[in-house]
Amino acid sequence: MKLFKILYLLFLTVSTINAQGRFDEVEVVTTKVTNELYMLQGAGGNIAILTGDDGVLMVDSQFADLSEKNKAAIKKLSDHKVNFLINTHWHGDHTGGNEAFAEDGAIIVAHQNVKNRLSKDELIQAFSREIKAKPKGFWPVISYNEDMQLHFNEEEVILIHVHNAHTDGDGLVYFADRNVLHMGDTYFQGKFPFIDLSTGGSVDGLIEAVQAAMMLCDTETIIIPGHGALSDKKELFEYYTMLVTMKHRVMTAIVEGNTVDDIKTMGLDEGYEAWGTGFISSEKMLDQIWTDYNREE
Repeated sequence: MKLFKILYLLFLTVSTINAQGRFDEVEVVTTKVTNELYMLQGAGGNIAILTGDDGVLMVDSQFADLSEKNKAAIKKLSDHKVNFLINTHWHGDHTGGNEAFAEDGAIIVAHQNVKNRLSKDELIQAFSREIKAKPKGFWPVISYNEDMQLHFNEEEVILIHVHNAHTDGDGLVYFADRNVLHMGDTYFQGKFPFIDLSTGGSVDGLIEAVQAAMMLCDTETIIIPGHGALSDKKELFEYYTMLVTMKHRVMTAIVEGNTVDDIKTMGLDEGYEAWGTGFISSEKMLDQIWTDYNREE
């Protein structure tokens, strides 16, 4: 558990202690997705950038300390500053740069629960990590409850809330005309996901979110995951199959009377061992599922 806490400190938020210099060596890599649509990868969640005559639309903002590097990367793509910044959920590796971009005039858009989470202290119980409330500069100026559409750069950008998946404020962002879907952390490409049970996430909700995404997709859809490389519907289906399979295995073990410690030694990750080499290990994945289905009502 100590190892997970250390990894989580790096992965989700920048501590004020020894923060300076932590991301000095991080390089922001730009990948062209389609015409005028790009993915930025540095540290934290993947960013999408849509450019055009109207300006720049951005999805997620990574860590605060990477804001200047991300601004420099965007400047190479467009002479405009960011007009709209959409957050897929509230975690700091996706919202840390909000304030820096808002100060430059970006209008932040997110689900209402993103504002709720950012505006008060939170505890991510899986890692015993306390997250302090963020100032108003981080909060969305425009929020939605279910679905929303933005019409920008001759693109229909559709925001779709998926309930209680990775968190309680997840939003899929679909660029309809370009057939590109940004899934935020409802999709960890090729790896086990983190399910934030303490802020509204759930196994069933995550599975349903992936089902909703697959209904949007066809064989030509390009998928930007929250973490990992550009993906497609085939890989997303493999991710969905993993989630359903791991849930079934753990639920069966629970019904048979096994404890969480038993479950971690039963080899229930068979066939998915490589999926546990990322942020969430096989043991942690099993623990998340067991914990979700043993929560007090």
